[in-house]
Amino acid sequence: MDIEIVAKALKELGHPTRLAIYKSVVRAGYQGIAVGGLQEKLDIPGSTLSHHVSGLASAGLISQRREGRTLFCVAEYEKLTSVIGFLQDECCFDETC
Repeated sequence: MDIEIVAKALKELGHPTRLAIYKSVVRAGYQGIAVGGLQEKLDIPGSTLSHHVSGLASAGLISQRREGRTLFCVAEYEKLTSVIGFLQDECCFDETC
């Protein structure tokens, strides 16, 4: 995975509000969580939520799905796994035995 892509993902997760949003979306599982439910759960204004969700989506960490009038946020678990793997793959790489 490209270091620029990982850096963008980690940058987006580096903000407390975005991290709280992402944690809630990840906990929701593959069905995702409705934006309204996310807003209620985290008690943040809709415009603020929209701004932060946009950042997470632009980093590829979440996607959105519309069902009728309801917009859902869904975690992109492959991206999460890739970011974690990028960091884990480097563990102890330069260590000599």
